[in-house]
Amino acid sequence: MEPLFPKRKCNGSFRRIASVSLVLLCLLSLVCPDQDFYGLLGISKEATSREIRQAFKKLALKLHPDKNQNDPDAHENFLKINRAYEVLKDEDLRKKYDKYGEKGLEDHQEGGRYESWNYYRYDFGIYDDDPEIITLDRREFDAAVSSGELWFVNFYSPRCSHCHDLAPTWRQFAKEMDGLMRIGAVNCGDNRMLCRMKGINSYPSLYMYKSGMNPVKYFGDRSKESLVNFAMQYVTSTVIELWTGNFVNSIETAFASGTGWLITFCAAHGDCLTSQTRLKLAGMLEGLVNVGWMDCSTQGELCDNLDISSSTTAYFPPGATLTNNDKGGVLFLNTLDAREIYQEVMQHLPDFEMMSASTVKDRLAHHRWLILFQFGQTSKSEAHDLKKLRFLLKAEHIQVGRFDCLTAPQICNDLYVYEPSVAVFKGRGLEDYEIHHGKKILYDIVAFAKESVNSHVITLGPQNFPGKEKEPWLVDFFAPWCPPCRALLPELRKASKQLYGQLKFGTLDCTVHEGICNMHNIRAYPTTVVFNQSNVHEYEGHHSAEQILEFIEDLMNPSVVSLTPETFSELVKKRKSNDIWMVDFYAPWCGPCQALMPEWKRMARMLNGLITVGSIDCQKYFSLCHQEKVQGYPEIRLFPQKSVSSYQYYSYTGWHRDAHSLRRWALGYLPQVSLDLTPQSFTDKVLNGKDHWVVDFYAPWCGPCQNFAPEFEILAKTVKGKVKAGKIDCQAYPHTCQSAGIRAYPTVKFYPHQGAKKNAFGEQIDSHDAKTIAELLLAKVEDIKNKRKKPSRNKDEL
Repeated sequence: MEPLFPKRKCNGSFRRIASVSLVLLCLLSLVCPDQDFYGLLGISKEATSREIRQAFKKLALKLHPDKNQNDPDAHENFLKINRAYEVLKDEDLRKKYDKYGEKGLEDHQEGGRYESWNYYRYDFGIYDDDPEIITLDRREFDAAVSSGELWFVNFYSPRCSHCHDLAPTWRQFAKEMDGLMRIGAVNCGDNRMLCRMKGINSYPSLYMYKSGMNPVKYFGDRSKESLVNFAMQYVTSTVIELWTGNFVNSIETAFASGTGWLITFCAAHGDCLTSQTRLKLAGMLEGLVNVGWMDCSTQGELCDNLDISSSTTAYFPPGATLTNNDKGGVLFLNTLDAREIYQEVMQHLPDFEMMSASTVKDRLAHHRWLILFQFGQTSKSEAHDLKKLRFLLKAEHIQVGRFDCLTAPQICNDLYVYEPSVAVFKGRGLEDYEIHHGKKILYDIVAFAKESVNSHVITLGPQNFPGKEKEPWLVDFFAPWCPPCRALLPELRKASKQLYGQLKFGTLDCTVHEGICNMHNIRAYPTTVVFNQSNVHEYEGHHSAEQILEFIEDLMNPSVVSLTPETFSELVKKRKSNDIWMVDFYAPWCGPCQALMPEWKRMARMLNGLITVGSIDCQKYFSLCHQEKVQGYPEIRLFPQKSVSSYQYYSYTGWHRDAHSLRRWALGYLPQVSLDLTPQSFTDKVLNGKDHWVVDFYAPWCGPCQNFAPEFEILAKTVKGKVKAGKIDCQAYPHTCQSAGIRAYPTVKFYPHQGAKKNAFGEQIDSHDAKTIAELLLAKVEDIKNKRKKPSRNKDEL
C-alpha cells in the first residue's frame, strides 16, 4: 500500500497558502462559536435524532416568520435554525460539520426554503413526544426489527392527511401494546431511501416484523380494536389451561428447569383476567415465565386444595409450595392490568449470575458472554425488560451475567470500564471484547450482542494498540457521545466479517485514551485510519460497510495513480500516443474533493484497462497546480490520445460527480473502434462477409442510444479480433433498419458467420452492458469454432 498524503482538517474553495493561519484558527475550535449549530438549537453534541427534532420544532414554533411578522430579521433568524437542523439531522453532514465546521459544508449550500408555521405545528415529528412509539431512522431500522422482538411499524408521511387521522389511534394502540411488542414509526419524508427499499408506496403503511418471518402488511380498518386483534395474531406464546390431570406435572417440570408460573384462577367471585390479557402476559413474559389459567368451577377440589376461593392471579416462582397450609414465595397480584402484573413479576424474577474476580477469567475464556458492569447496587432506573436478554440471546449461545467493578476495580480498569456499561466477550478471554456504546434499551443491546459476537471488532487500549505488526489494522477513533460514531460501529462490524484474515478491526475511545488520540492527531470523531506498518491511510467515505470495503480494496489494489510533478510530466504530458489519462487536481481540505474521492476511485475501477486515472495533491504540489492554471478544486481533466489537431486536455464541467456520470463523460473521448455502416457495407460486410459481426442500431436523437454509445465502444474493443463491431444510424438509413426488424433504439444484434449468407434479422442481444454482451458473444464464437472442428459423419453411419 502507498501512504496517503497528510490531511488538513478544513474545507473550502480554492485559496492561497497565505490563508492557512486563518484556517488553522478555525480548526482549533472546529466550528465558529457564533455559528455553532448545536448552540443555535440549544442541544449538546450528544443529542439524538429525536432530541434534535424536538429542539428544532420548539424553536420553529417560536421563531417562525408567520408568528413574527413585525420582525424584519425573522426570515434570516429562521433560516439559521433551519440550516442547523438540516445539517445535524443528516449523519454524513453532521460528521463533516463536527470535523470541519461550516467550511466542510460548502458543497451543501442548498436551502433558503422552509414550511409554514402550521406544518411545524401539526405535521412535523408527530410521534417524537410519545415514549411508547420508537421513531426509527435508516441506521436503526434493520437492527431493531431483527432483534428478536415483535415490531409493528407505521410508515407515514407528514403531509398525508390519513396519517394524521391515524395518529391518535396509533398512540392509544401503542399504550395498549406497551411491553408486548415494539411499536415503531418511520417518517418517509425524512427517510425516503429506507421507505423505497422497503417497498412503501402509500401512506400510512403498517407492517408487522418478526425474526424469521417475512413482513406482513396490515389491510384492515384503522380502529384500535382491529389493530389489537391483528397484532395479537402474531403473539405466538401460549396460555395453558391447567386442571387436575396436568397441574402437578406441568408445575414440577417448569420448576425443574428454573421457570415459574403465572396462573389466573377464575372462580365464581371476583374478576378474572380476560383471555386476551392472559395472552398479552404470555407474550410479555415469553421465555421467562409460563402462563396458565384454571377454571375453579370445574376444578373446585384443586382450587380448594390451593386455598383459592375467589378469582385471583398468582405468580409461583420455582420451588414455591403449593399446599393450602403454606403459600411460601407465592406472589398474589391484586390488579387486572397486564402492564402492572408484568412489572411485578419481572421484579421478582432472579437476576443474572454475578461473576466474581476469581472466576471471571475462566468463564469468559470458554463461552460467549454479555456482561453488565455495575458499580455497587444496580440503578433503580434499569429496565426490568433487560431480564429478557437471556431468552433473546439463547439462540446465539450468549450467556448473560453481571460484574461489580467495586469488588475488583483492577479488572474493570484493565477493560477501561469506568461507568456502568455493557460489553460482549467473544469466548476468547478478557482480551477479545467490545463495549456497547448505543442505547441502554433491550432491542439495541440485543442487536449489538448478535452483531458483535459474529464480528471481529475489538476494543483497543495502550496494551493492544497496533504498533509495527505485520498485519494491517483498521482503527476507528471515536467518542461515545458522538452520534455519527455510534452509527459507524455496526457498519465496521459488517465489514470486519468480510475482511476476516486480511485486516484486523479495533475501536479506540478518545474520551478514555486521549493521549493516543492526540499522538495520532485526531481532531474530529469518528476518524477511521488504516495502519499498515509505517503507512497510514485515513478513510473519508460514507458510513457504510460497502464503502469501507471499497476503500480497503482500493488500498490493496490501487485504482488511482498518485502523481508527483515528475510522474505527471513523464506519464501524462509525455504520454504515449495511444494513452488516455484522467486526472483529479484536489486539495485534502476541500469538502467537494473529499466527497469526490470515493466516487473517483470507483470510476477508476470501472475504467480499468481503458483509461488511466490519476490524482494530484495541490496542497503538496502547489507550484505544479499553479503552473497548470488550476483555478479551483476539484479540477477534473481528461488528456486524450495525442494528435496534431486535438486539445491538450478537456475539463469536466458536468453537474454530477458520481462514478457513473464521470465514466460516461470519459468514455466519450475513447477513439472509435466500431465501424459506421451504410446499407451497402451492411450488405457486403455483415450479411455476405466471412466475419462475425455485432451491430448497434441507433438513432442520433435517442437519449439511451447516446448513453449506450461509449458502452458499445468498450464492447468493440473487448471483442476486437474475434467479432467485428458496427453501427447503423436508423435515422439516416430507415429502410436498412426496417429490413433488420428494428422496432426500438438502441437494438444490438449478433450476426455469426456459419458458412452461409446471414439472415438480416440476426440474433437480438437483450443487454446493454458491454461486459455481459462480450461474454455472451465470445461464448457463441467459441461454440461455433468447436462445432466446425467436429468431423462430419458419413451417411452410412446414420
